[in-house]
Amino acid sequence: MSSEIDESTSKRWKISKWVIAAAFGMPLLLLMVTVITLRWVDPSVTSFTIREDWESLEMERYNLRDFWVEADEIPDHMKWAVVASEDQLFWEHHGFDVESIQEAWEDRQEGRRSRGASSISQQVAKNLFLSPAQSLFRKGLEAGITVLIELFWPKERIIEVYLNVAEFGPGIFGVGRAAEVFWSIPVSQIDADKAARLAAVLPSPKRMRVQPPSPYAYERSRWILRQMTQLTGIQYIRSNQEATEESEDQNIEETDPFLLQSERELEELLNLSADSTSQDSN
Repeated sequence: MSSEIDESTSKRWKISKWVIAAAFGMPLLLLMVTVITLRWVDPSVTSFTIREDWESLEMERYNLRDFWVEADEIPDHMKWAVVASEDQLFWEHHGFDVESIQEAWEDRQEGRRSRGASSISQQVAKNLFLSPAQSLFRKGLEAGITVLIELFWPKERIIEVYLNVAEFGPGIFGVGRAAEVFWSIPVSQIDADKAARLAAVLPSPKRMRVQPPSPYAYERSRWILRQMTQLTGIQYIRSNQEATEESEDQNIEETDPFLLQSERELEELLNLSADSTSQDSN
C-alpha cells in the first residue's frame, strides 16, 4: 500500500514539474518566436501605441505599417542623429552600454541626477513589448528581450525598427508619420537639421516640441549636430548666417534665456521625480 502511494505521489510530482516547465517555457518560446519573426515582419502596433489615450488626443489609432520606412530609405544622418542623441556606442556594443549603466548607478548611489542609460536596443524592447513603468521586474524583462533582439537581429534592423516605433510627439509614432505631420515631406527629404530636431525630443516627446521647436529642444538639436560631426567626421554644423536664415524660414522660437532656464529646471525636476518614483517602487 505504501509503495502504491509513493508511486502515485511520484507520478503527480512528475506531472507537476511538466506543468511548471510548460507554464514558464511556453511564454518564453512564444516571445522568442515573436522576436525572430519581427526580424522580417514589421509590427502594426506596439505596447506604447496600444496604451496611448487616442481619444484625449482626438486622433485615431493607425497602423504603423502604413508609415513604415525601410532601413535603406532612411537618410544616414537620421540614423546618426538618434545614435548621437540616445546611444553613441550603438554600433559597438551588444545591447547594453555597460559604461553608461555603471555611471548611472554610481550617480544614483551618490544621489546625483543621471541621464538614462538605456541603449537603443533596450528602448526597442521596451517600446515593442513593455510599458514605461520603472521597476526592477520590468527592467529584467527588458534586459532579456534585449538579449534576444541583439542575438537575432542585425544592427540595421534594430535602428530601422526603433525609428519606426519611437514617439516624436503626442500620438506621433515613427519617423515616417513625423515627417508627414511636421513638414508634409517624405522621410528621404529630412535634412540633418530636421533629423537632429526629431532626435532632440526623444527623451520627452509629449512635452518637447519638434515644430516649432522650443528653445530647449532647439539648443539640444544643435548639441546633437555637434555630436554627429564628432562621430562621423561629416560637417553638420552650419554657419551662424545659415542658422539665422533657418530660424526665419522655419519660425523657430527666439531663445528667451529665462524661458530656457525654466525648461532646464523643469526637465531636472521631472527627472528627479521619476528617479524618486523608481526608488520607491524598488
